Amino acid sequence: MKIHMMTDLECVAGVVTGPEYCLRGPQNKYGRTEGGRYYDHARRLATLEVNAAVDGLLEAGATDIVICDGHGHGGLDASLIHERARILIGLPAIGYGIDDSFDATIMIGQHAMANTDGGHLCHSGSFSRDAWLLNGQIIGEIGLFMLRATCHNVPMVMISGDVAACEEARQLVPSIETVAVIEGVKRGSTKGMTTNQALDFNAPAIHVSPEMSRSMIRDAARRCLDKIDSVERFRVDPPYEMVRITRPDDNGTVLRSVNRADDFLALDGQKTDYEPVDAEAQN
Repeated sequence: MKIHMMTDLECVAGVVTGPEYCLRGPQNKYGRTEGGRYYDHARRLATLEVNAAVDGLLEAGATDIVICDGHGHGGLDASLIHERARILIGLPAIGYGIDDSFDATIMIGQHAMANTDGGHLCHSGSFSRDAWLLNGQIIGEIGLFMLRATCHNVPMVMISGDVAACEEARQLVPSIETVAVIEGVKRGSTKGMTTNQALDFNAPAIHVSPEMSRSMIRDAARRCLDKIDSVERFRVDPPYEMVRITRPDDNGTVLRSVNRADDFLALDGQKTDYEPVDAEAQN
């Protein structure tokens, strides 16, 4: 049984803030990229959650597990990956490595879409993006990856992350196995905030201990493969229009892009051109 695992970093238990935990950091005067203060620590926490999921999947009968490091800056430590798994690193990779050879996919460390009430470090593809809209409906990374999987007839059977991400996943696939290891404590939307304002707003959260998160994830991974034949597939009918909208910069400028395709997977390969949004259109 071949299983695909999509991973992210923001909603791994113990990952607290964006710049310090999730970003490699700016270049120094020598042109070398310096990590955020806790970036390597966060990668280790994420890798241990992933390995716990691998243990559970193996116990449930998985024979081939391919892990995709889906965090843009890199969210896993390849040197610590479970010996029974393989890892896809070095994004971008079209489709994040998923194809019709897989029996199921799961997500580990996943966050909710931008502006989600109670979402821990929630965003849509980038901290600087305000929204993705697919055929006029707001969608996040969870829904977009579910659609990629559905294009290959691969069901998503499990997700771990924060409470908001688990609720978002269940709205799309009601019978998915969910593991909530973080709960955001700030209420309300961050719409209209700059990137830094939104990051500060969405950082406070209650975390289970990393050891407990691994135990919860291992147990859920052990159960989730029983759902392969029964779990729903999330679908959106073609043709497709994808609109991307940025958060306002410090000058209040908002950018927007539009891409269209008859094939959902073709959207991945299209060039994205942003243009300023008219001030009246923002209101």
